Amino acid sequence: MRIDIITIFPGMFEQVLNESIIKRAQSKGKVKIKVHDLRDHTLDKHRKVDDRPFGGGSGMVMSVEPILRAVEALRTARTRVILMSPQGTRLNQPIVKRLSAYAHLILICGHYEGVDERVREHIADEEVSIGDYILTGGELAAMVLLDCIVRLIPGVLGDKNSLNFESFEGNLLEYPQYTRPANFRGMKVPDVLLSGDHAKIESWRKKQALKRTRQRRPDLLKSKKT
Repeated sequence: MRIDIITIFPGMFEQVLNESIIKRAQSKGKVKIKVHDLRDHTLDKHRKVDDRPFGGGSGMVMSVEPILRAVEALRTARTRVILMSPQGTRLNQPIVKRLSAYAHLILICGHYEGVDERVREHIADEEVSIGDYILTGGELAAMVLLDCIVRLIPGVLGDKNSLNFESFEGNLLEYPQYTRPANFRGMKVPDVLLSGDHAKIESWRKKQALKRTRQRRPDLLKSKKT
C-alpha cells in the first residue's frame, strides 16, 4: 500500500512515521508513506498557498491551484483522495477497513479557514472527520487516520487474531482485559479467566463485551440491529 500526505507542515509527521507500528510497517515493506510539502507545488515566488476569501471574512483560505498540482503529480488510476475536514463523514472502523483496502491513498491536510470549495467539488473523492471539534489543521487528523489504516494492513500486526477482538468489531466494545499478577493488593482477576476452560472464557468475554457496550455505547447496539 502507498499513502501520500499533502501538508504545509511536513515536519509534524517525522516522529509519527519513525515510531511504533507505522515504523515497523514501513520497515517490513507493507506500506510506503511519503509526506509532501504543498509549498513545493505553488507557482508563487514566495511559496504562498493561501489567499483572502472572496466576499470578505476573517482568515485565509487554502488555494485550489497548488493542491490540484500536488494531487495531479501523485494520482494514479487506483488512487483515493481524502480531504481531512471537520465537515466530512465521522471516522469509524468500517470506514477505516474500507480505506485500508485501497492500493493508494492521498491525504490532504487543510489549514487556516479551510480549503477552496473546488477542492471538495473536483479533487477530493471524499472527506473524513475524526470528530465534532476543530483542530488547527488537518495534520493531526491525518495522523489518526494513518495509524488506524496501517495497523489493518495484512502482516503489520504480529498477531492477526488481535484484530478480531478489538473495540468496535461487530459493533461491540472490547471485553475487560487482565494480566499478572492475579491478585494485586486485593484486586483480583475474575476466576473464570484463570480456569483454563476456553469455552467458559469465550462466553464470559462475549457477555462482558455486550454488557460494556450496553452501558457505555448503546448507540452501537442500535446500529447493529439496523
